[in-house]
Amino acid sequence: MKLRFNFFVVLVLGGSFLFAAEPELSGTIDSTVNYTVQRDSPYHTFGIEEFANLRLRIRPRNNVTINAAFNLAAMSGNLVSSAPGVVPGDNYAAAMELERLYFRLNGEYIDTEAGLLRLNFGYGQVWGSSDFLTQRNPLSFNARPRGVLGLSSSFYPNDTLKLMFFASAPIDISQWTGGGFVPGLSMDKHWDRASLQALYAYETRLEKADYGLHRFGLSLKADLELGFVADALYTLNPDDIDGIEGLSAGAGFDYSFFGGDLFVLFEYLYNGASSATAAGFGGSFMNHHYLYGSALYRVNEHFNFGVSAVFGFEDLSFSPIVTINYELQQGFTLNLNARFCLDQNDLFDGKVGEMGSLSTGARAIINAGARLRF
Repeated sequence: MKLRFNFFVVLVLGGSFLFAAEPELSGTIDSTVNYTVQRDSPYHTFGIEEFANLRLRIRPRNNVTINAAFNLAAMSGNLVSSAPGVVPGDNYAAAMELERLYFRLNGEYIDTEAGLLRLNFGYGQVWGSSDFLTQRNPLSFNARPRGVLGLSSSFYPNDTLKLMFFASAPIDISQWTGGGFVPGLSMDKHWDRASLQALYAYETRLEKADYGLHRFGLSLKADLELGFVADALYTLNPDDIDGIEGLSAGAGFDYSFFGGDLFVLFEYLYNGASSATAAGFGGSFMNHHYLYGSALYRVNEHFNFGVSAVFGFEDLSFSPIVTINYELQQGFTLNLNARFCLDQNDLFDGKVGEMGSLSTGARAIINAGARLRF
């Protein structure tokens, strides 16, 4: 831990000296207290976490940017993680994670990025079917999208068209000896009120796919009377043709009422059993059909609150979430998030569902805290 932290300090100070430019440091610091009501009442657990996301940007010359981001955490109680890299102690456990480390080269016609970076795809706001390198989960409201080790080169024939070649190291690090390298192409076309993205990616030979995996993606967003989005990715394994089960597809809309004070969002997901969003195939979902809905109301410029829910149609399990945010002063916000885990078994002693308390181990998960942006 000390060696890695000292290396970070040397990188910051050394970078400033070598490039004769002031580094730009920004980020967030989150203080969180967690209260979890376990499935087997009256058991309750508590946890405390101090988390910082630090972002560094250095510009050695006009067309080159170096970006780095680090996560630092100190945790105790039920928030202590057993993930690799967590160092336990008497009073708390500590962790540090390199989140981003890449350079960006801006050319006249081509922009290139390489390193540990975020390669995101599709316009989906909730499920992210096309975003197969880093899958999302709307139930993990504190999770940050992970980066991948890779590169991208973007070419702009005109102001409304973007062509990109990208490549990523294997999604699963254990696949280095057996394949899993991911090259691909994407195209983004923009009009005044609509955008379209097409995507193709090939994942080289894997343990269960001798001929690799082919991924075909298509995403659309349109700004009409309401905001509309559709996002689909089909995964084809030539060794095991699985029909529609290889499809992950979402569609939804958002709309603002009362001059923008009330914002509502709905998005549906079809989750094929062998698609990119399915459990065991890169994602974390087990049902075929899901619906996400949310409403956020802004009381004034300092205070807003919202309710949302994820619903699984097949097992009739659902997870409502309540959020409250109050900005005490610019950049400093108090927040409260409460998630409840419910299914037929919880309500009627019926069928156990994916998002119920028996599957998750908790009846309610409540986080209260403060966030400082700088």
